[in-house]
Amino acid sequence: MSIFKADKKFERFEDVTPAFLKKEGIKLLLCDLDNTLRLHSEKEPADELADWIDDLRKAGIRVVIISNNGRKKMMQKFCEPIGIDCVWWAKKPLSIKLTETMEKYNTKPKETAMLGDKITTDVWAAKFAKIRAYKVEHRKLVV
Repeated sequence: MSIFKADKKFERFEDVTPAFLKKEGIKLLLCDLDNTLRLHSEKEPADELADWIDDLRKAGIRVVIISNNGRKKMMQKFCEPIGIDCVWWAKKPLSIKLTETMEKYNTKPKETAMLGDKITTDVWAAKFAKIRAYKVEHRKLVV
């Protein structure tokens, strides 16, 4: 197991489908926020994010945002409309918040994955927590 390599790479978060996650046995998907699910400048969830979360929920997959962002109120305001929990100031690549979240939702490492855009925070945190690491390309503004 290399800490320098994600277990699977995707172009965009939307490419991580419920069917793929079900095949992998994933019940809990931990997601980075900034530049993974949204542009850093976005204040509200985009429609495609809300739809993706809804599709995962319908498939029985829980999504929790795990972010190094320390602005609790901003995080809650972003997550509330799409009905997902968030963990702020996660201090990734430390894995403690990932482990605590798995315990909170009673999932095992083999049932959990981390989705993020950075090797040195998201992938490393996943590897240290002994869960699968999925990497997406850094989110870009589409014009």
